[in-house]
Amino acid sequence: MTSTAGSTRPTDPSERPRSRRRFTRAERLVHRATAGLMLLCIGAAACLYFSPLAQLVGRRHLVVVIHEWSGILLPAPFLLGLASSAFRADLRRLNRWARYDKEWLRAVRKGWDSPALRPAGKFNAGQKIYAGWIGGAVPIMMFTGLGMWFTGILPGISRTSAIFVHDVTALAIVLVLLGHVRLAYRDPQARIGMRTGFVERTWARREHSKWAEDDH
Repeated sequence: MTSTAGSTRPTDPSERPRSRRRFTRAERLVHRATAGLMLLCIGAAACLYFSPLAQLVGRRHLVVVIHEWSGILLPAPFLLGLASSAFRADLRRLNRWARYDKEWLRAVRKGWDSPALRPAGKFNAGQKIYAGWIGGAVPIMMFTGLGMWFTGILPGISRTSAIFVHDVTALAIVLVLLGHVRLAYRDPQARIGMRTGFVERTWARREHSKWAEDDH
């Protein structure tokens, strides 16, 4: 264990008895890379759709290229992350529904704040819904974007239809992402977990009781 002079506090979060590992370095890199590409794609799109931003930024062709390639590369962090066993394990967790997930959703719907009434595994039901929704929306954005870029690549779908679906899905993604950011802002411990990979055990027992029960 390493520590600074005159201090007994460990510098490595993994050595803190009150902390528990939540995400590995690979998982955090996947999250950061995906978030960066998503923000780049959305930012470029905003510069293309809103005239004041377009006039401020200029260089429309460059912005188009950035938007196109950040969108195409969006699945890359996910695909690279599949090399991590921890990332694959979390994908399985996100894809599996348990009985207590229904309890969590019912408690949220009724506004119950008690942690005992909102059981959750490593990921709560809301996070599972969010992950599934994003996982479906990104391919739609990619294929409709390609349909706009390469006319005729999607048989039976006109460019006008591709633009409509692309724009509506993009708006939905922005709204969902704003909700995601808002919830993250309200939970500092969740942000710490994504930034450092570790969370306090008291937080884990309160917010993800089923996951905390698996801690041996």
